[in-house]
Amino acid sequence: MTADTAARGSVADDHSSRIVVGVDGSPSSVETLRWAGHLAGPLRCGIDAVCAWQIPMSYSMAAGMDDDSEIETLKVIDRAAGDAFGDHLPNDLRSHVRQGHPAQVLLKFSADTHADMLIVGSRGHGGFVGMLLGSTSAYCVEHARCAVLVVHGNSGRDGSPR
Repeated sequence: MTADTAARGSVADDHSSRIVVGVDGSPSSVETLRWAGHLAGPLRCGIDAVCAWQIPMSYSMAAGMDDDSEIETLKVIDRAAGDAFGDHLPNDLRSHVRQGHPAQVLLKFSADTHADMLIVGSRGHGGFVGMLLGSTSAYCVEHARCAVLVVHGNSGRDGSPR
């Protein structure tokens, strides 16, 4: 299993329908995974959990930063998937780690894989309190080549996957 793509369970062929989910470890991104799990069965889609990482501008290109960052980022996806699904991970859940700006990574990944849907949280770790949409979700809504579902906060009694 590599940090680039970690597969769990039986992986459908590359031509099957896919839902791409932006994951950053925030409570909002855990909720996006829950929504993906809720929709994947009826839509007969697999789930691609995608997490982006960037080298902070204050760092020089430190040796080993890439490997450590990818491994740590993969752990973010694993924790979020555990929080979202417990011991019942979807059979066709794949984890992907990419270097780059989150919105650009999600748009490129969803376009390259011909995703049927992109699910993002309304605000992740970088969101400002009081904003309806964060910069990543707003950018994805405007530029994605597929349907985009923006999940707002914790859902519940209104028929959501909770």
